[in-house]
Amino acid sequence: MTAPRSVDDVQGPFALSPIGYVRSPYQRRFGTPQQATAADSAEDAVLALIPTLIPDAALADLEGMEHLWVLSWLHRGGTWAAQVMPPRGPRVRRGLFATRSPDRPNPIGLSAVRLIRVEGCNLHVNGIDLIDGTPILDIKPYVPYADAFPQAKAGWIDAVPHDAPQFRRYEP
Repeated sequence: MTAPRSVDDVQGPFALSPIGYVRSPYQRRFGTPQQATAADSAEDAVLALIPTLIPDAALADLEGMEHLWVLSWLHRGGTWAAQVMPPRGPRVRRGLFATRSPDRPNPIGLSAVRLIRVEGCNLHVNGIDLIDGTPILDIKPYVPYADAFPQAKAGWIDAVPHDAPQFRRYEP
């Protein structure tokens, strides 16, 4: 199989529809945690799935899972640039794909959240880094043996202390 060489070579268009929406305490990009693990653990949120789309059977077996991956559409994103200035560390522009800037060609978010409980189509979670109303595209289980690579290198990010203060948002 040969990889497409341009957008014109791709069969499509692609269509994505939300399966639900985030209900979180965050109303604006500014002040919303930029990583789920940086979220204030006291701030709970709800992944409100659409009952007419998501049958109860799809949520079977979630109980007992500690963390979930949430794929979302970052609907309040801005325009994207090839290089951005991350909010932490030295004021140096970095290649977009070497950052977690929310402003991307396809603004798909990936968040690891702690599952607190399931109530019908509402998944109560902790550690959200998403704005209220963010469309949810998919939910997947976090599987520690497959999803964690503790010895992995993170390039330039390894040089920024984990507790370095955040000075600003991503700048294009």
